[in-house]
Amino acid sequence: MDDATIHDTVPPGTPITVRAGGVALAYRTWGDPAAPPVLLLHCRGADGGDWAEVATALAVRHRVLAPDLPGHGRSEWSGGYTYEAMRDDVGAFLDALGIGRTAVIGHSLGGAVAYLLAQREPGRVSRLVLEDVPAPIPLDPPRPPAERPGGELPYDWEMILATDRQRNTPGADWWDGMARITAPTLLIGGGPASFIPQDQILVLAGLVPDARVVTIDAGHLVHRERPGDFLAVVEPFLAS
Repeated sequence: MDDATIHDTVPPGTPITVRAGGVALAYRTWGDPAAPPVLLLHCRGADGGDWAEVATALAVRHRVLAPDLPGHGRSEWSGGYTYEAMRDDVGAFLDALGIGRTAVIGHSLGGAVAYLLAQREPGRVSRLVLEDVPAPIPLDPPRPPAERPGGELPYDWEMILATDRQRNTPGADWWDGMARITAPTLLIGGGPASFIPQDQILVLAGLVPDARVVTIDAGHLVHRERPGDFLAVVEPFLAS
């Protein structure tokens, strides 16, 4: 069943699954399959459903796609959770749906995956939005090992441990690769209530050739806490 047929038979925002690069990825879709695409990449511990309110609004003019990243939600929990592996899985996801070029919006972990994709395949990303994403600076002191919460989790705990390890010591090529991003880039900071150091967002903006920064004082979960303000800056940016 192709994506256009899925659009006709499955209600918008309903999780469906596609095999991409050998990994089963769940995703949600909204909007006309013929409209310009927008890919939404969620933060760590969430899933594609986290974007539902924003996706519904964007779907007026766009074909919106929101996958569950590997190790999250209904996607495969297969291990090997490096940021680069997630980037490759997202690229395979786009290939599986026949999408060559798209706008990409990434939040936190999803934002790092998004900028790695824009570094490796600059021609594939038409517009890039990074929501409360820090610069790839090694953490000093390193983030201590996380303690697993009790009960059943909606994500693979190994993903938490793996991404913590890599966040402590990101590759130098992440930093150098920012200069390869050709897409106009909008960085949205969450302001002083966010646990992300906001000066790092300014550092990140300085590494990307065509970037600007907007602060929405909402904390780390900007699109969830203040969706109207988020859309007010994102929609005209995508349309420009």
